Amino acid sequence: MKTLILMISTVFLLIFADEVQAEEMISVRLRNYIGDTSKLPFHIKGAYSTLDPALMLKEGAEYTLSIKSGKMYLTYDGSTTEIDHPFILYPYANDEKHLIYIDGRPYMGAVEFKIEEKNIRPVNQILLEDYLKGVVPYEVFPEWNIEALKAQTLAARTYTITHKTPELDDTIQYQVYGGYNEYSNTKRAVTDTKGEIITFQNKPISAFYSASNGGLTESNKNVWGGKPSPYFPIKQDPYDPIQPWDFTLHKTQIDLDDISTKGWNELKEKDSKITVAIKKWLNRNGYEGAIKVLSIPYFEVDNIKNESQRSMKGSIQIEFMRRLIDGTILFEEISMDHVELKKIRPMIGGNDFRSYLISSFEMTPTSYKVSGKGHGHGVGMSQWGANEMAEKGKTYKEILGHYYPGTEVKVTKTFSDN
Repeated sequence: MKTLILMISTVFLLIFADEVQAEEMISVRLRNYIGDTSKLPFHIKGAYSTLDPALMLKEGAEYTLSIKSGKMYLTYDGSTTEIDHPFILYPYANDEKHLIYIDGRPYMGAVEFKIEEKNIRPVNQILLEDYLKGVVPYEVFPEWNIEALKAQTLAARTYTITHKTPELDDTIQYQVYGGYNEYSNTKRAVTDTKGEIITFQNKPISAFYSASNGGLTESNKNVWGGKPSPYFPIKQDPYDPIQPWDFTLHKTQIDLDDISTKGWNELKEKDSKITVAIKKWLNRNGYEGAIKVLSIPYFEVDNIKNESQRSMKGSIQIEFMRRLIDGTILFEEISMDHVELKKIRPMIGGNDFRSYLISSFEMTPTSYKVSGKGHGHGVGMSQWGANEMAEKGKTYKEILGHYYPGTEVKVTKTFSDN
């Protein structure tokens, strides 16, 4: 894979030498919007080449890539061709007139389509600044104040530089990337701050950010361990809009009487939104097959909190039944007792269990109710707080100075030799 990335990068350097100069190339595995699929439609706008000089793609024509017996096939106009070499598309020009539409979503730059287990996985190779134009409007609202968009741009650019791996992906695991778009304000934010990053003692920082800190920032040590960074202090944030939230989780999800009288597909959990997250977590952690969550006999958030008043530990027990491929149904349970809360939150899902800044936990005979503030880990910049600062007349550098105290904004070329 490294050879293919180098090959694509070399093509970019040859074609767009004046444009690239010191700008970095970013490789992004496209997972978020495409998911896992063995069949993927695409078409191109503008002229593109492949590694096979005999394979000429037509602009606007609909193509489909598919996998069968471990091999990749390209179908066009009723004709199917086996792809027995790396399938890479790269544009004749790096501009908005050259786009690859994958499952209807446009992307700039080059794309390699590879086989990943039983799925087709596109990898977008793109210039850093173009990548950021596809990140900023999907991390915050593109209609926000331009100064907040600039602050988000510098945080995203700095984060990308300091968290670069051979391949990022387009999910919240790194940063949400939506490909090419026509949001003019976020493009302006990227263009007006080209090359600018956030630094501490002349080095780029790990520019973490989250949607809302709930009015109180968090230390990086409390989230990821290690040494606390001076630019990630615990302090009150008067600009964050708090973002209160709550969710209720019922102890009984499926009545036992229903199990004996209804078919598998008729069984519905009471809290279907949360149990979808629980079932996905179980599948990811070794429990294969279809799952029905029967009950949550026990769930608790411990009273122990850290210095930022965020909850640290909790317990949960889940009873479920699992149907295997051969139709066998197993009744199982999983328990976690007084574990770090970050092991439980992904089970329930971050869209409901939004942060560890918990205001109250209530247990009734039939349910649990959790209330809290903020959305995300709370380290670094609050995206909602940044927009509030911008609306109050603060510049993007003032916003960054508030959320990353002691840092400076510099241009990336300063670090070209690092």
